Amino acid sequence: MFATAAQAGEWIGKASYYALKGRTASGAHVGALTAAHRTLPFGTKVRVTNLRNNRSVVVVVNDRGPFTRGRVIDVSAGAADSLGFRSAGVTHVKVVQVAD
Repeated sequence: MFATAAQAGEWIGKASYYALKGRTASGAHVGALTAAHRTLPFGTKVRVTNLRNNRSVVVVVNDRGPFTRGRVIDVSAGAADSLGFRSAGVTHVKVVQVAD
């Protein structure tokens, strides 16, 4: 399945999680509610909704990725726990940019 952009600032596709040690592309550390996105500026807040269980969380982009086809975002392990998909590793999500 390909990621789709329904409108500017909104994506539907797959999300995975990562437990990176060390610094991210922004120079920060992976936090409890952080994420990696290919193009959004660092510091951007997005609401990620797990379309399988309708749980959502707001995360801050502080890294680049994911680089796997069909994936629209990588979230921190803490965010994956909040979204209820850490044990599955990957889930189908909707990502929407939110205002500060």
